[in-house]
Amino acid sequence: MSDNIFREVDEELRNERMRALWRRYGVYVIGGAVTIVLLVAANEAWKWWQGSTAARSSDLFQTALTYIEQGDIAAARAALDVTIADASGSYPALAKFKIAALLASQGNTDAAIAAYDTLAGTLENRRLRELAQIYAAYLLVDSGDVAAVTSRVGGMLFPDHPLRNAAREALGLANYKAGDTEAALGLFTAILDDPSASQDIGLRASIYVSQLAAEGVAPPDAPKAAIAGEPVAPGSAVQ
Repeated sequence: MSDNIFREVDEELRNERMRALWRRYGVYVIGGAVTIVLLVAANEAWKWWQGSTAARSSDLFQTALTYIEQGDIAAARAALDVTIADASGSYPALAKFKIAALLASQGNTDAAIAAYDTLAGTLENRRLRELAQIYAAYLLVDSGDVAAVTSRVGGMLFPDHPLRNAAREALGLANYKAGDTEAALGLFTAILDDPSASQDIGLRASIYVSQLAAEGVAPPDAPKAAIAGEPVAPGSAVQ
């Protein structure tokens, strides 16, 4: 009988200690549990928000592209403006590039160059800034302003730069337009000598070299195809 009493007293003491501990620390236990639940919920909500925002941004940009395909430039421009204002991720930058391209396609070259220059001066991503400079340089080719083209792509002519051949092409065309055919030939030849040049740009370079050869601007040891005015296969060395 006494053992039962002692057990009951001991159990009651343990219960009392537990109640005291709970009164003292229970609020923190509950708070911690609630915090964990909230963190999990917030994480799931963030994933959902990212997914829905990305999908909405994609839809906004795709709407603009659809308008462009339909030839409704006014509606496309409005959709691109909305994309810039409301979209997330890289879509605002893509929309700005598309607006500059639209300006160029409409013959508003100066405004397009200004738009690309603005992108080159404001974007955080280095490669996107350089891409904007390349586009601006291509638009400047017709002016024959070698200095203006060089100021935009001159820093990309290094052998290991990923945009070096686009820079060479733009600068080569600008030199050709300005009448410096020797400088143009050197730049186009550098593209042909570059084994990593893409097929498209290599083919264009071979056509440029062929045109220069037809004009009598070709080195003595140029391939016969270039001298004859035929395209030179990309990767063929033109020393």
